[in-house]
Amino acid sequence: MYKEEQHKTKTRLTLPQLLVENATTYGDTKTAIREKAYGIWQKYNWADYCRYMRTTAAGYASLNLKRGENVCMIVHNHPEWLFSELAAHALGATTLNLFTSSIADELAFSIKRINSPVVVVQDQEQVDKLLEVKEKLPQTKKVVYIDPTGMTSYEDDPWLISYAGLLEEGEKFIKNHPDFIENEINKGRPEDIAVMIQTSGTTGIPKLAMLSHRNLTTMAGQWVDAAKIKPEENWLSMSPPAWIVDQMWGMGVALGSAMCMNFPETAETVLEDFRDIGPSMIITSSRFWEDMASRIRVKISDAGWLKKKLFYLGEKIGKKVVEKQSHKEPLPLSLQALYQVMSVAVYRPLLDRLGCARFRSAFTGGHPISPDVILFFRAMGLNLKQCYGLTESCGIFQIQPDDEVKLETVGKPLTLTEVKIADDQEVLVKSEANFSGYHNDYESTQNAFENGWLKTGDAGYIDNDGHLLIIGRKEDIIRNKSGEAFSPDFIETRLKFSPYIKEAVTFGEARPYITAMINIDLGNVGNWAEDRMIPYTTYMDLSQQQAVEELILKEVITVNEQLPEVMKIKKFVLLYKLLDADDEELTRTGKVRRRFVYGLYLKIIEAMYNNQKNVEVTGKVKYRDGRIGEIDTTINIINVS
Repeated sequence: MYKEEQHKTKTRLTLPQLLVENATTYGDTKTAIREKAYGIWQKYNWADYCRYMRTTAAGYASLNLKRGENVCMIVHNHPEWLFSELAAHALGATTLNLFTSSIADELAFSIKRINSPVVVVQDQEQVDKLLEVKEKLPQTKKVVYIDPTGMTSYEDDPWLISYAGLLEEGEKFIKNHPDFIENEINKGRPEDIAVMIQTSGTTGIPKLAMLSHRNLTTMAGQWVDAAKIKPEENWLSMSPPAWIVDQMWGMGVALGSAMCMNFPETAETVLEDFRDIGPSMIITSSRFWEDMASRIRVKISDAGWLKKKLFYLGEKIGKKVVEKQSHKEPLPLSLQALYQVMSVAVYRPLLDRLGCARFRSAFTGGHPISPDVILFFRAMGLNLKQCYGLTESCGIFQIQPDDEVKLETVGKPLTLTEVKIADDQEVLVKSEANFSGYHNDYESTQNAFENGWLKTGDAGYIDNDGHLLIIGRKEDIIRNKSGEAFSPDFIETRLKFSPYIKEAVTFGEARPYITAMINIDLGNVGNWAEDRMIPYTTYMDLSQQQAVEELILKEVITVNEQLPEVMKIKKFVLLYKLLDADDEELTRTGKVRRRFVYGLYLKIIEAMYNNQKNVEVTGKVKYRDGRIGEIDTTINIINVS
């Protein structure tokens, strides 16, 4: 177990102080960071890491950044993210990471919201966004860009400075003020706010959850204990820095355990980089696993007869093993032998190809996931487990022990965390890792707690084995016309297990039956259509093909067979466009903004309850360059027999 004295020692330190401690302990003997560039892994030891942090902090000091101010960051997963963020903390500033996919106006709103005098961005794309809204950012005195590619013509703009230029200014500052940075680091207190993270914003404007150094070090300590993380163990950073998971890991667990942060070359090379590094664990979104399962299933369906037969046999045997293990039943010798054969012939080659062969544990979080997806990967021998947490709890606090994995639950709380269920079934959590409040929002902060317990907003229950099962968001629980209650997530996650369904939103509040609005997976359905010589031009064209409607109808019928009568889908439509964060239909983390979508597509929803066979719609689409376009089309309403 995580030693109490060790926990107290770590939580007495700020994040920069932890980095200094690691640099003192390990110096150049252990690797702290790796980054793949041009096919070669570049290494930074703990001494390098600390030096870059100090020099970057000195660069900020040369820009007159003060204790208590805020720094916005719009960056990808690279070492400069860590250097820049911890450097701001070293001066007593608070950081807010924003999604690089955000449009210019979203960025301007968030930067202005916290009066950020310095903004750190990744590249020319982000610089161009900020230049577009510069007049809205009078409080921002300097924009630091990390990647100089394409920035030659910007060099004379006094509002901009390269990261290399910032380091040069930092070196000059250190020469003139040799003790300044060290003194600032020592002034830091564990209760100081380290980071702000935007909540998902599914119901409106995202709130800014404030996490202190102590919140992050407390969560780190629990994970070091639960996952038995050792120095130089590998973590592959692939979730956006604006998401709580990589903040928890990069700012907390990596510093608290001295594990190594690894940054892939690009998003497209992640699976290849898995194989290079061989990380022992990963936490990523449910969409990652859903997409991976879809790709595997589509490729298998296109494989030769023998490979297909072998895979499906292996999957069947694997599922039998998982089922018996989950019920803690002994495995017959014959089943053990078959499983060993399939491990050699199917499971290990597949996991190696995916780059997942060396995972000790793999976790999925951020959004509910179908138990079918968990079962699919566990049948292949991948130790994939659900976990649970939220931004306000400083990340994931609920995980499944290896020896008692259940497909439907999110496991048990970490060492220093308490969980209980309120009278109205809301999940409550108490921990020193719980957030310090919402930025400039006292009322919401007060409403987030009940007698010292953080209200998660999720409904759930604890089973006889002490496992937590999440039903869904309390506010999203639907009651049909008969008063029967259920969670739309329960249906939607099962629909998305289909390789042909990208997104699904279900409706039924005070209605006689359940309906759904479905986004097809353009890649998988497109390949399916091409194999059958079905011509199409755009997503809208493909989604309205009769053959595609019949394909999705079969998938919906398959899901209905697994659902109780009250949850069965009676009608659905294939939406003419993908739900998009730029159109405010999704959050930047990919969650559906359910109320907004309901209002936006009310005409289509009403048509499904008015016995119409189709509905004519005029939809607005926001293009990447900010232009608004219109789409006129007719959508068929598909009855599910």
